Amino acid sequence: MEKIYLTSDHAAFTQKEMLKEYLGPHYEVIDLGATSEESVHYPEFGKKIAHAVLESNGKGIALCGSGIGISIQVNRFKGIRGGLCNDVDDAKMTKLHNNANILCLAGRKHSDEKLKEMVKVWLETEFEGGRHQTRIDMLDQE
Repeated sequence: MEKIYLTSDHAAFTQKEMLKEYLGPHYEVIDLGATSEESVHYPEFGKKIAHAVLESNGKGIALCGSGIGISIQVNRFKGIRGGLCNDVDDAKMTKLHNNANILCLAGRKHSDEKLKEMVKVWLETEFEGGRHQTRIDMLDQE
């Protein structure tokens, strides 16, 4: 069973728990926290998921209230391509063209159904490769 790393801050805790249940029958979900709606700092959880994805060459889903903070944090790591998505088209393109290894979502902006749709599309979309791989390779060059 494929592993999916999942994390959130307090602002998206409820949505993380919903996605954990949604993904559970099909993936081995590794929950990296938060563990409640008690206030925490999103950078801590962004770092956890970035390290986990890099060490495993896996995939992750990271949420915070707006999705912005967590996406900024994960993208500070060489080798991470975190795509902040606000609709299904974003979710498709962030995998198809950018081969995002972390899907970043806004817990406070979307319904559970919309979050599930974005996750489903992102997980089902295959990277197109070709000219897009050349561009991805350029991302980690200094």
